[in-house]
Amino acid sequence: MKIIIAGIGKVGASLTAELVADGHDITLIDTQADVLERLCTQYDVLGLEGNCATMQILKDAGAAEADLLIAVTDADEINLLCCVTAHQINPRIHTIVRIRNSEYTTQIMEMRDVFGLSLIVNPERSAAWEIERLLRYPGFLTRESFAKGQVELVEFRLEAQSPLAGIKLKELPSIFKTRVLICAVLRGSGITLPGGEFELKAGDRIYMTAPARELSGILRRLGVITHKVKRVILGGGSRISFYLAQMLERDGIQVQIIDSDRERCEELARQLPQASVSCGDITDPSALEREGLSTADAFVALTGLDELNIVMSLYAISQKVPIVITKQGHIEELRDIISGLSLGSVISPKQLCSDIVVRYVRSMRDTSGETALTVQTVAGGQVQACEFMIGPGALYKDTPLIELNSKIKPGVLIPAIFHDGTVTIAGGSSRYQEGDTVIVIFTEAKNIQRFNDIFA
Repeated sequence: MKIIIAGIGKVGASLTAELVADGHDITLIDTQADVLERLCTQYDVLGLEGNCATMQILKDAGAAEADLLIAVTDADEINLLCCVTAHQINPRIHTIVRIRNSEYTTQIMEMRDVFGLSLIVNPERSAAWEIERLLRYPGFLTRESFAKGQVELVEFRLEAQSPLAGIKLKELPSIFKTRVLICAVLRGSGITLPGGEFELKAGDRIYMTAPARELSGILRRLGVITHKVKRVILGGGSRISFYLAQMLERDGIQVQIIDSDRERCEELARQLPQASVSCGDITDPSALEREGLSTADAFVALTGLDELNIVMSLYAISQKVPIVITKQGHIEELRDIISGLSLGSVISPKQLCSDIVVRYVRSMRDTSGETALTVQTVAGGQVQACEFMIGPGALYKDTPLIELNSKIKPGVLIPAIFHDGTVTIAGGSSRYQEGDTVIVIFTEAKNIQRFNDIFA
């Protein structure tokens, strides 16, 4: 497809990398000539310097023939005008807009047809929603849902006292009374899709697939903390903090926000009358202790500086805070550093936004049902998890998976099948049929866009 990306900040650059890898024809628009030149050279794409909201620039970028426009500049108003103008040039074009200002949220949703918007994304709101999910179900570092919420891909760190430490994967049935599948293990900075002889070690980050209804039992058998979160401290008064505080207050959770900018604190105090907002140096341990950090149920580091978020999270962990969540904006660049640290859960708004957009693009590309219904990125971008609907053209239907081992590409795994409303954690005798939903896990090196791409 021909896709125009307007705005090449963190999200725009991430989308460029993913959509080029998927084989799309990409044109970039931005006002920063140096950044534009670097990305065009790196990914061998077309670039146009200028204001993406002007009709002439959009025409020069090929909006009249484009299938999709993605507007992700730093200004919501420019993004909206860009989409409206593109729709005027080409009424058939799909448009995706990034809106970050909370004041526009309801208004834009009600007027999306007026603006001709196909999809509205808000990275900060998506990040807040993901953090709220983790706090409502403590114990896992990340959770990804598939098959209409029936299947979960969960991440947790293996502690030394865990019943899984030192065992081989083939021994899992003796520990869990339900079928689960450990589909990936992150050890240090290296990712493995393990087999039955793989031995788990303390410090491993485990990615497990299980039926959603079994999660409570899994947590109990692992001895992971599951007590209800009652008080959360948010380090930094960012947009994510605002959205998250609103969500947590609705859940009946007490929220405390600490930020060093007095003007921002006063604004948050007006917007969030039920929250406790303090102006102070969040790098000062005494300031954090005055807010009761050591007795909090959770701490979330949400400043705009990745390094500061890492430092604050490490301090919160040293103070025995049960749940720590760290926001990271440049997760790829810091992957090797992060993988060696016990940071708790790591959330990347950029990656969440990219996943949403890529999922939409893949659904546009093929209406036959062969492309991914859901795309999730885990393990710092090293692993993708996709959900496919099995269509009439799918290969090897009704064949036991054990017979497909030699046909499936290395680094690809089928952990679960959803058939007639029932989830099956895949084993050697499992089969998929037309109409089933199949979860596929694969490493970042694989380019899998349709289900049949998993076969060699």
